[in-house]
Amino acid sequence: MMASALRKLFRSDKEKKKSKGGESPSKQPRAVSAARRLFGRRPESPSRRDYKVSPAEPPKPPAPSNGPLSENVAKHNQAVRARRLMREYREICRGTAGMEKPPFAVELVNDSLFEWNVRLFQVDPESDLYRDMVDTRTSCILLNLTFPDNFPFAPPFMRVISPHIEKGFVMEGGAICMELLTPRGWASAYTVEAVVMQFAASLIKGQGRIARSAAGKEFSRKLAEASFRSLVKTHDKYGWVTPPLTDG
Repeated sequence: MMASALRKLFRSDKEKKKSKGGESPSKQPRAVSAARRLFGRRPESPSRRDYKVSPAEPPKPPAPSNGPLSENVAKHNQAVRARRLMREYREICRGTAGMEKPPFAVELVNDSLFEWNVRLFQVDPESDLYRDMVDTRTSCILLNLTFPDNFPFAPPFMRVISPHIEKGFVMEGGAICMELLTPRGWASAYTVEAVVMQFAASLIKGQGRIARSAAGKEFSRKLAEASFRSLVKTHDKYGWVTPPLTDG
């Protein structure tokens, strides 16, 4: 045992002397890098790589889907609209059926559940508008309502068909200036009855009168839609306050 230990000691001394004598670097075993041991090969130099680096681009928004999912959403919205309008139509007809003089009545246009005509019979009897209706033998104010695909989450478009009303928040073409008829002012809880009664109140508040002359443009859907778009744009800019005269 002692002889074996001495031989190992002498062998290690000889190895130390050889290393001090300085062997040629080319004959020394080259250290293996940790990366080579780990991956088994040397990483390639960037100059030897054959690819291009392009600047980062922002992610593109997903294209609108026209698949089964969007079709199901559209069908669901149409079903919600139909159920809501059918329920409201039945409730209004049931509520006014027993009245001798109902405040208003509704009828479907060409049997379409999505377009109604509303006949407003009653306004404030103390108002100038009421006296105009008596003098001109106007039995009612005829309104037209069309309901978009996403009703009741979006408001109906309502306009006056006849008679030709001045002031009373009735605008060119028969459009109606009411905040609750705009996307910003609308709430899905509003009913057609509430909208009609609010309009009746706004006629009186705005001092609406029946025009006695044919001067001015006739009421029409096209003109009313253009007038309403301009109204929404103006109020989106200034809010529901009186805008400058230059904006109408």
